[in-house]
Amino acid sequence: VAVNALWPQTAIYTSAMDMLGGAGVEKQCRKTDILADAAYCILSKPKSFTGNFIIDEVLLREEGIKNFDEYAVAPGYPLIPDFFLDVDPDTIAMKMEAQGASPTFKEEKKQDIVKNEGPDKTQAEGPDRDKPHVHFAADKPPGPVAETFKLIKRMINEDIVTATQGVYQFELSGEEGGTWFIDLKNKGGSAGIGEAPGKVDVIMNMSGSDFVKMFSGKLKPTMAFMSGKLTIRGDVALAIRLEKLMAQFNSKL
Repeated sequence: VAVNALWPQTAIYTSAMDMLGGAGVEKQCRKTDILADAAYCILSKPKSFTGNFIIDEVLLREEGIKNFDEYAVAPGYPLIPDFFLDVDPDTIAMKMEAQGASPTFKEEKKQDIVKNEGPDKTQAEGPDRDKPHVHFAADKPPGPVAETFKLIKRMINEDIVTATQGVYQFELSGEEGGTWFIDLKNKGGSAGIGEAPGKVDVIMNMSGSDFVKMFSGKLKPTMAFMSGKLTIRGDVALAIRLEKLMAQFNSKL
């Protein structure tokens, strides 16, 4: 028995991609036909062809295919490299913009997902108004979600903020449900309960227990998303960047 893995070079248009990338993302994707043709090539090979991690486009080029426009949803339109290959999101966007395209995930970044208008409801009034806001109350023992955010806050440093440049808001359900945030854009960074300061780049909805599992390495973000445990709105590139940062957090949480 031969065992091989097949993966797409570019984003493939599916319902999951539509949800992740938003309106118009199909123009930046290929059809599933390219995977079908690549799979046929693999199945046509002898059993000795085994143990390979195969990229569909690479294999088809080796098989003599030169015109890949027939696989594109919108031929001639710049394509998004597959998110789960080791390609930096900013590099993806730069390459697409250089060819005259406006990446969907970059367009959504320009929109203000959350605008904090009016007074901060978490901020004290009167003479205590200017005192630093404490995210974790001392009179209530912190639960797993609060403890996770406290640990994340301790691990945030200038290097992480500089490398990430994103503000994440988490709408959590369950015992410690509510709005939480991780600010990896503004000076020094921060994390805690309540709405994030200023503009939010990514909003993630999930249960508090799944959030803890995700940041402790017990639940992969990709699996959480594909299984419906996690929904994402906003800048997809920044969401992927946070997933890569979780590897650093996992070793310490």
